[in-house]
Amino acid sequence: MSSQHFINQKIFPAARTIKEFEKLLKSKFQVIILLNSHIGQLKSLVQLANKAGKEVFLHVDLVQGLKTDEYATQFICQDIKPAGIISTRKNVVLTAKKHSIIAVQRLFLLDSIALETSYKLLETTKPDYIEVLPGVMPHIIEEVYERTGIPIIAGGLIREKEDVVRALEAGAIGVTTSRQELWNF
Repeated sequence: MSSQHFINQKIFPAARTIKEFEKLLKSKFQVIILLNSHIGQLKSLVQLANKAGKEVFLHVDLVQGLKTDEYATQFICQDIKPAGIISTRKNVVLTAKKHSIIAVQRLFLLDSIALETSYKLLETTKPDYIEVLPGVMPHIIEEVYERTGIPIIAGGLIREKEDVVRALEAGAIGVTTSRQELWNF
């Protein structure tokens, strides 16, 4: 899936609860992100979303009852079948790519050491997308895209509409947010 797939969606709403997820099933969004889920709920939630014409990106690091290793990722890819997987873990991203699931490498860019370590990680994982956190650093969004050429999604600490605008102007293809007041931006 290329960034063209997301051309009409700049906000990627992230559901923290089942109630928020159900709300998103009735929304205009094609792609939704599922956070804080339980392994026993995953298959039915992804199936519900698919019936509603939605594509689920699953943040596997936040799935309760699931160890984030290669075997768990294989299970997610083969049995749950989300459209995409988001993770900070190298082995998860690599396994998702092997199974032709869209892989989003989540990066916490806390300082220059984390940034340099992330560049090395990206050389190995070559994800389809990078989620940069915090997403309120336009100059870092620009730098990461210029250095990698991988489409950027901004996330974390996006609190105001201005944060969304700055991230998009810096080159992010979209913004992930659990703030419902930004979902209609």
